Amino acid sequence: MTQNETVRFQVEGMSCASCVGRVERALQALPEVTGATVNLANETAQVSHDGSLSAAGLAAVLKEAGYPAVTDEATLEVQNMTCASCVGRVERALKAGAGVLDAAVNLATETATVRFAAGATTPAELAALATAAGYPAQPKSSVQNNAEERKVEEARQLARRTLFAAVLALPVFLIEMGSHVIPGMHEFVAGAVGMQTSYFLQFLLTTIVLFGPGLQFYTKGFPALLKGAPDMNSLVALGTSAAYGFSLVSTFAPSLLPAGTANVYYEAAAVIVVLILLGRLLEARAKGRTGEAIRKLVGLQAKTARVERGGEIAERAVEDIVVGDIIHVRPGEKIAVDGVVLSGSSYVDESMITGEPVPVQKSAGSEVVGATVNGTGALTFQAAKVGSDTMLAQIIRMVEQAQGAKLPIQGLVDRITAWFVPAVMAVAVLTVAVWFLFGPDPALSLALVAGVAVLIIACPCAMGLATPTSIMVGTGRAAEMGVLFRKGDALQLLQESTVVALDKTGTLTAGRPELTDLILAGGQVEEEVLRLVAAVEKSSEHPIAKAIVAAAEARGIKLPDADSFDSITGFGVQASVGGRQVLIGADRFMEREGVALDALAGQSDALASKGKTPLYAAIDGRIAAVIAVADPVKPTTPGAIDALHRLGLKVAMITGDNAVTAQAIASDLGIDHVVAEVLPEGKVAALDNLRADGSKLAFVGDGINDAPALAAADVGIAIGTGTDVAIETADVVLMSGDLNGVVNAFAVSQRTMRNIRENLFWAFGYNTLLIPVAAGVLYPFGGPLLSPVLAAGAMALSSVFVLTNALRLRWIKPAAGKHHVVIRGPKAALQSAPAE
Repeated sequence: MTQNETVRFQVEGMSCASCVGRVERALQALPEVTGATVNLANETAQVSHDGSLSAAGLAAVLKEAGYPAVTDEATLEVQNMTCASCVGRVERALKAGAGVLDAAVNLATETATVRFAAGATTPAELAALATAAGYPAQPKSSVQNNAEERKVEEARQLARRTLFAAVLALPVFLIEMGSHVIPGMHEFVAGAVGMQTSYFLQFLLTTIVLFGPGLQFYTKGFPALLKGAPDMNSLVALGTSAAYGFSLVSTFAPSLLPAGTANVYYEAAAVIVVLILLGRLLEARAKGRTGEAIRKLVGLQAKTARVERGGEIAERAVEDIVVGDIIHVRPGEKIAVDGVVLSGSSYVDESMITGEPVPVQKSAGSEVVGATVNGTGALTFQAAKVGSDTMLAQIIRMVEQAQGAKLPIQGLVDRITAWFVPAVMAVAVLTVAVWFLFGPDPALSLALVAGVAVLIIACPCAMGLATPTSIMVGTGRAAEMGVLFRKGDALQLLQESTVVALDKTGTLTAGRPELTDLILAGGQVEEEVLRLVAAVEKSSEHPIAKAIVAAAEARGIKLPDADSFDSITGFGVQASVGGRQVLIGADRFMEREGVALDALAGQSDALASKGKTPLYAAIDGRIAAVIAVADPVKPTTPGAIDALHRLGLKVAMITGDNAVTAQAIASDLGIDHVVAEVLPEGKVAALDNLRADGSKLAFVGDGINDAPALAAADVGIAIGTGTDVAIETADVVLMSGDLNGVVNAFAVSQRTMRNIRENLFWAFGYNTLLIPVAAGVLYPFGGPLLSPVLAAGAMALSSVFVLTNALRLRWIKPAAGKHHVVIRGPKAALQSAPAE
């Protein structure tokens, strides 16, 4: 049975929303593809398929569509190869890697050359594939075309082309437009060089501009047009070609045109190219800033490490480290990769992981995490996770996936842009026809100006950038604030939610309960009861169990081992200790097992009314004690609840705890609705009741028993300090145990969605308003006939406006508390923590 796989490509040549739609349709046309998401802002495509497609096959589809995948190449040093069979095994292992297009292994040089889709994998990950196949490998050379360097170089080349085109277009613009605005300019040109000579000069300069810096518009635009799938390049190519072609006829064969219509529009063609190149340059620089969050994460990683191999210690790049390497860390150095300490003792600053400012002691057997900072001691550790397996690499990958998400609102954009460019071309043709048939003299010239202006001003660049740029910047800023949007639609659904339901233990409370009361039934001995109860709870991972065990150990009680331990979800635990049967749990557990509470029945409500959690213990079928455990409310919880109320949200608490205890806590915190004493499946039913009116609902939890509710909610929000199961089930992960993160998640969602709506309003409003103006509908009423040059400037500024507006999201302030960037566990991303 095939398994669903996802491959990430960096795609060249996309310039507008039409390109995005074309790439998606080309990929989704493959029956094996289960999903394809294309992001114009970061120029990537994420393709999910049933596992039967190769990266090379998908790359071929992209190339056929006219948008080739960017490729990189890496060389690996491979050990232990002895024959052609070894070569075949290594090649097969490498070709099975994500995004690998081709792999060639040379037995003589003991190297492997791998060509792969940029962004889909890394040389370190490729080396790990060969190593796993039994042939230890390490990268010999780093990636030739690092994505960041590629984008920087593209921007440099674009800047050079723009400057070159501007220098050539300036004289053309001054000669032609100067004659219309500067008195005496026309006569000066005619007298100094002659009008025909000026036409020849404009022709020469414009030709160089169009077929030099502007050639890309024609090599991409006309093939797309011939395929019946025109894009932005097609509009530019058609518009400038029309202006250039008409000018050629006016220059070299004016007799072919009606009398009085032989005008030249070289300046329109040349300046349009300059302005669109300038717009793309500004876009490229703005896009570079949208990925700042990823660069900050990458910057946390150590660049080199002191690696011991064969008894020798040498400085090596972190990409060259393989599993099993021995790494020496000096005082003050960053730990390069995840591993286990072999020798030495030191304190390591793990604030980027835990948010705790106090360094953690490390000695032999302790785990260390890459990108944390060693203190004053020296450590030697063995690499356990390298490359894509490290915690930091997983974090970066999850943030990238969040930034590449497509929201439901994007569906509207996709539907519109699918027909937008053909519709614009139809409007341009209609505009030319109407002006030619009904316009005043010179009708042909006016028709040409209006038609070109429509083609140029309507380029849907801003539409394609409106949503993905806001998502990239918004989710990146959220990550810096300790909020990771793991699933694409969560960003939109969270903003639409009107109810937020919270688990109690570990979410509202600290999750570190303490034993406060032990009330015995008649004839029981306190130390013996605590010994038996703690012996059973020693086998449980529940925070309450840990509190009971800690209390017993604090009294110096030696705990025996328990037999036949069994946990009954939602009720309690049972086990045998030294031949005695022990039951521990809620009153409903005792009732289920037929244990009478007798005189202790009234103690439960009294303890619960004080915010304590009461548990009962029965020994050999008879009630033995009622145990009270208090889990203190987190200091930040009251302020976070108030902030959620100020956001207009209804706050509910859903817990398996005693109803009286839950009500006491809810009353203190001002929570609107309480559902208590529910099993995990009961939490799902409670959520259904809360949204019975059709409202969207977010649920916040941290435990295994919260996983069903996290999955059932419209948006599941997991506390990052919780279990891996909860985090994997959630749509949003808060990388600290601080409920202020919930407030920040809602704030980022609301600000990002508002930003997207602003961008879409501008992008659609701009085209809706200015296409008629470009077509000349205001001209008969004394209004302007928009110059194609002004149309090009307006189009370029439209995209820049959208990008600049999206970049404002970088300055979102935490809605509650001050945060700095830190990192959470292996399933998550960034954690927020109070600034020092």
